[in-house]
Amino acid sequence: MNQVVKILISGRVQGVCFRAAAKKQADKLGIKGYAENLDNGSVEIKAIADKALIDQLIDWSHKGSLFSVVKKVAVTYLNENESFNQFSIK
Repeated sequence: MNQVVKILISGRVQGVCFRAAAKKQADKLGIKGYAENLDNGSVEIKAIADKALIDQLIDWSHKGSLFSVVKKVAVTYLNENESFNQFSIK
């Protein structure tokens, strides 16, 4: 069963290819959704996939891209029926 999740990643996560790396990881796992820079300097990922795959993406989010410095990861499980065709960068 698919799970919809919002992951908010704080730290040095903009300007360090975090979103591109998130897309690469999501594509590898077969996760659909998006990664978006927020005005406050954090990155938001909204994703839909099987819970086991979502858990892998959450684990990856704690490390992030090569040059990122992740300070906080906040996860919110959503009760929404989202539909995405792919994982995109906004």
